[in-house]
Amino acid sequence: MPDPGRDQDPTAALQRVLATLSYLLTRSRAHERQAAQAGVTAARSDLWLLMALEDSGGVCRVGDLAELLMVEPPHVTRQIGQLEAQDLVERTQDSLDRRARKVAITPHGKAVLQRLQQTSQAGLRDALADFDDADVAATVAVLNHLVGYARHKHAEHAEEERQRRRGA
Repeated sequence: MPDPGRDQDPTAALQRVLATLSYLLTRSRAHERQAAQAGVTAARSDLWLLMALEDSGGVCRVGDLAELLMVEPPHVTRQIGQLEAQDLVERTQDSLDRRARKVAITPHGKAVLQRLQQTSQAGLRDALADFDDADVAATVAVLNHLVGYARHKHAEHAEEERQRRRGA
């Protein structure tokens, strides 16, 4: 694996570090090990959906959830069915639009998510033990900016695709 910090240009070095970190964090074994430590059997994508629900106040429309996760609604609908079978989420009717359905994280889903987040945070605390809170906060600010930028670019591309389909 390449050394992520060997580039002199800060932007190039950051890109390499982010690519390497993304690779390391998305390995199936890494998730399985962390999930086992937390006593959780949910897949990584399931946990992302649960986090998106939690970040949305615990309840969200399927289309809005798909947009948050940057995937197509049918993908989310299938995943919700699987999570519902595990009692991690439940479907409810939208009080404003009877045709629409909302998804809510269940107490069991919250507990599963909390266990995994606690395990993950403990690992981060160990990894960051030599850094002070100001350094960690600055890193969080930079990474949040990058996340916002990526979401904005995704939304722009999705809108361009919708416009292209309408014009085609």
